[in-house]
Amino acid sequence: MTRRGYGAVSATALGLAGVVVLLRRTVVRVTVRGSSMTPVYEDGARVLVHRGGRIAVGRIVVLERPAPGVTWPLPSVDRAASSRAVAARQWIIKRVAAVPGDPAPLDRVPGLDRTEGSVVPPGRLVLLGDNPTNSYDSRQAGYFPVERVLSTVVGR
Repeated sequence: MTRRGYGAVSATALGLAGVVVLLRRTVVRVTVRGSSMTPVYEDGARVLVHRGGRIAVGRIVVLERPAPGVTWPLPSVDRAASSRAVAARQWIIKRVAAVPGDPAPLDRVPGLDRTEGSVVPPGRLVLLGDNPTNSYDSRQAGYFPVERVLSTVVGR
């Protein structure tokens, strides 16, 4: 192999290493625990999530689990945080029912705070589990803050 050939191979290897590092920071595998998303995701299912993915109605997101009383004891996690920082928190998986500016789905979530009128307030989301009998979501907690979303699910 010529010197030029070695250079091309090493540049390609460096490029692939860079892609792997980038993917590890942006795509994460998460194991679903519990039955709040059945029948779509059973307990133990593994999903791929994209940090920084677009939050939209119908998409499934991974977000930080609030403490009892719907409070978050720690500052919000940066979507680019290290794996160690992410692993130190507790996460839940839910489907986006409404985003800021959308009409609030008061027919499905009657307990939503109506001080903002009938629209989802800025910086807030309506999140629902697919299994309403076993899901802690907007039906109990009201609006969830957008900044507590880590990522969106992109596949199994």
